[in-house]
Amino acid sequence: MQNPLVTALYVYPVKSMKGIALSSAVLTSKGLQHDRSWMVVAPDGRFVTQRNEPRLGLVHTRLEAQGVVLELDGHGSVTLPYEAVAGDGISTQVWGDACETVDQGPAVSEWLTRAIGSPVTLRVVRMAPGFTRPQTQPERYGQETATDFADSAPFLLASEDSLDELNSALAAQGRRPVPMNRFRPNIVVRGLEPFAEHRLSGVTGSDWRLKLADPCERCLVTTINQETALRDSSREPYLTLRRINPAPGPKPTPAFGQNALLDKGEGQAIGVGDLLSISF
Repeated sequence: MQNPLVTALYVYPVKSMKGIALSSAVLTSKGLQHDRSWMVVAPDGRFVTQRNEPRLGLVHTRLEAQGVVLELDGHGSVTLPYEAVAGDGISTQVWGDACETVDQGPAVSEWLTRAIGSPVTLRVVRMAPGFTRPQTQPERYGQETATDFADSAPFLLASEDSLDELNSALAAQGRRPVPMNRFRPNIVVRGLEPFAEHRLSGVTGSDWRLKLADPCERCLVTTINQETALRDSSREPYLTLRRINPAPGPKPTPAFGQNALLDKGEGQAIGVGDLLSISF
């Protein structure tokens, strides 16, 4: 197996909105800088993602000097400042993890609700100052690992070689290929055997190392076209992926990509084109 290289980097400043392709990014213990630092919630505080509101995936995000710009064609834009906004406190959860968050204001709420045509008022929140999300899966990621609003691990590493394998299986059924954005990775690599990322214990750059924890179990968000917000009625590529690369364990779910933690290199940069060393 040859040494892989980094071919793409993505951050998703607001959970479930479009990602941003970067040429380089800063590594932190919580993930790539600015990744999933904000999240959308419903009036009752329940977190909202593409699972229940696919149109979130239509909203573009852009990193600017003062903050993250949210845009949608025909609806203008609004900005989320990097600096903390004084707003109402909201108790919410990311899966089973209780989180204390701060509402980012009525202007953002009104813009987002109107832009995606939500029947209920949506609000955007970030973690409350001084609050650290509890780690409820220490057996997977260690007691000290923390994230903001990522589903589980700080990083998701995916392989172009695995995507090629999936698309070959889809083509054999007469189906169209799917792009990498169906899987919303942070770090994309090329140069591994298909799905070999599941067998690695770590990947190392010049001055950083990621520990690869476990395969990322996928849900039906993989069936949502990120350009149209429409679901595939045949539940692809979910079903094909489940057949060719099932997740370990008793649940009949597919796996794509590997959850990862920062083992070394807080504050260091990772870049497209970086050559990686791998370990099993």
